[in-house]
Amino acid sequence: MIPFIDLKAQYLSIKDEIDTAVIKVLESTQFILGSEVAALEEEFAEYCSAEHGIAVNTGTSALHLALVAAGIGPGDEVITVPFTFIATVAAIVYTGAKPVFVDIDPASYTIDVTQIEAAVTERTKAILPVHLYGQAADMDPILEIAQRHNLIVIEDAAQAHRAEYKGRRVGSIGDIGCFSFYPGKNLGAYGEGGMVTTNNAEFDSTIRMLRDWGQERRYNHVLKGYNYRMDGIQGAILRIKLRYLDQWTEARRAHATQYDQLLKDSTVKTPVVMPYSHHVYHIYAVRVGDRTALQQKLSEQGIQTGIHYPIPVHLQPAYSDLGYQPGAFPYSESTAREVLSLPMYPELTPEQVDAVAQSLHSLSQGAQVS
Repeated sequence: MIPFIDLKAQYLSIKDEIDTAVIKVLESTQFILGSEVAALEEEFAEYCSAEHGIAVNTGTSALHLALVAAGIGPGDEVITVPFTFIATVAAIVYTGAKPVFVDIDPASYTIDVTQIEAAVTERTKAILPVHLYGQAADMDPILEIAQRHNLIVIEDAAQAHRAEYKGRRVGSIGDIGCFSFYPGKNLGAYGEGGMVTTNNAEFDSTIRMLRDWGQERRYNHVLKGYNYRMDGIQGAILRIKLRYLDQWTEARRAHATQYDQLLKDSTVKTPVVMPYSHHVYHIYAVRVGDRTALQQKLSEQGIQTGIHYPIPVHLQPAYSDLGYQPGAFPYSESTAREVLSLPMYPELTPEQVDAVAQSLHSLSQGAQVS
């Protein structure tokens, strides 16, 4: 069996360090926030080339607080994409604002920057690009549009730890960056976790209060806040894992290069790396014909795969009230029908990559993609 992801293998490679860090937190009894979380905030912000980092309990909470701190609320509109994990859109809805979609670029799967300006109205307050699968969105045109229309730019970097755009780390390019530390992410906790990054001191102060019941100091609540705090054990674990992130990222990139080479003569469409991007391959998604049958055949050969994501948000029943119909965003819809995520994690061996590619190559012959 070649698993889609192997979290146990990664844990075993750093077990002694992780166990020691967890025991240290247990002995300190700093279970919520505390010194380990504070140290993680500093280290992760520096890693992202940002001035401030605010640790929270999930990536969804990071997005929610970023929007709230930016003043987004009922009656406002936020431009984003329908081809993303549901949390991107849910966080907008939590504020009472309306998500306004534009389609993705068919090569990068990130927001089509040529469509953004046409979606801007007098109610638009922010643009929320998604750095999907570990590849940065095309940020310079987004920032230019935002400047012209006085909009906030919030980066959804939940899948893009260490990704770069023209040499700049994501999470420090827009006004606010939002990361997830869900266990399967490139930098994953052993539970839930998230981080907000920003170079804006006012946003930093506001988000710190919002995550902790709106407290300026204990029992002095100046904002209507939330219980979105990170726990100390996750902070300690993530500090250990952050030290390995460069090494793990290069392993992912090496696996991607190997997949690219082995699949170059197949009918499978491999990921396109944009010239401005340093891709970190949270997901290695190929496009295939007859995905359902192919995924089943791979499973029968002991190869696990995933789909990220099979239904665009505008076609999800929960968001039918937004009023979009099938065909509204053709590239998001066709991509959702055809993407297949191959095994991708640092501990994957070259032999496993070869086995996956060879099986995919042989099984996909004759199955064309759009």
